[in-house]
Amino acid sequence: MVVKVGIAKLGNIASGVMAELLLDERADREDMQTFMATSGTKLQPEDIDRVVTNMKAWGPDFCVVVSPNGVLPGPTGAREELAKAGIPVVVITDDITTKKEQFDALKASTFGYIIMKADSMIGARREFLDPIEMADYNGNLVKVLALTGAFRKLQFELDKVIDQVKAGKKGADLVLPKVVMTSDKAVEGEFSNPYALAKARAAYEIASAVAGVNVKGCFMTKEWEKYIPIVCSAHEMMRQASVLCDEAREIEKAGDAVIRKPHKKDGVIVSKTALISKPE
Repeated sequence: MVVKVGIAKLGNIASGVMAELLLDERADREDMQTFMATSGTKLQPEDIDRVVTNMKAWGPDFCVVVSPNGVLPGPTGAREELAKAGIPVVVITDDITTKKEQFDALKASTFGYIIMKADSMIGARREFLDPIEMADYNGNLVKVLALTGAFRKLQFELDKVIDQVKAGKKGADLVLPKVVMTSDKAVEGEFSNPYALAKARAAYEIASAVAGVNVKGCFMTKEWEKYIPIVCSAHEMMRQASVLCDEAREIEKAGDAVIRKPHKKDGVIVSKTALISKPE
């Protein structure tokens, strides 16, 4: 059977840039298809309603709702509307674990979730952030999430749901992920060299800390002379996290130990490390 995976992208976080691509990296899987509906850059009710309407019309076997601050009314309403239509939902969002009451409610619900702690908010001050700075920041963040192992773990969790649908499960019978992507979870099983692992772990911790700096610069500091260097420093932190990831991968390359786990056309994941070899 062909599994239909919906991606409802509300606003933007780096995980949303890659969500469906991680499931079909060469666009040749024959066991699944994806459909993305997006609200664009904003989280206005009319934009979210359009996404939900299009997603329900397509009728996926399950839907991934990816957004910043997934406990806001917009993303919360979107997943609830999809659930009313009988569509199982996995929430992917940035770190909402500090919002205890709302996060506890999500944990207790039937929704799946993957909390990407390092998918930190951007330094959104007009005096600092232009389109190129935005793109550069997201490029660095995508590299951190990819090379630390966080994206691989996200992909594995979604592939588990796809496999359940292929095995005949549907609706409430699906076991959905409930994962908080910490640095330890991200790097687990990704590195053969302990120095590479330590660099990747440091990168994930730095990227996770960026959110707190940007919250200070964007919401807690009023004087522009003060908040400009604050948000700039957060972006410098993300750049250094990206550099650490490059260093970690180069160490793994030097030992011919980079792990590669591509999908076959039937969705089976195969594995290799030696560059000049076939994945099995």
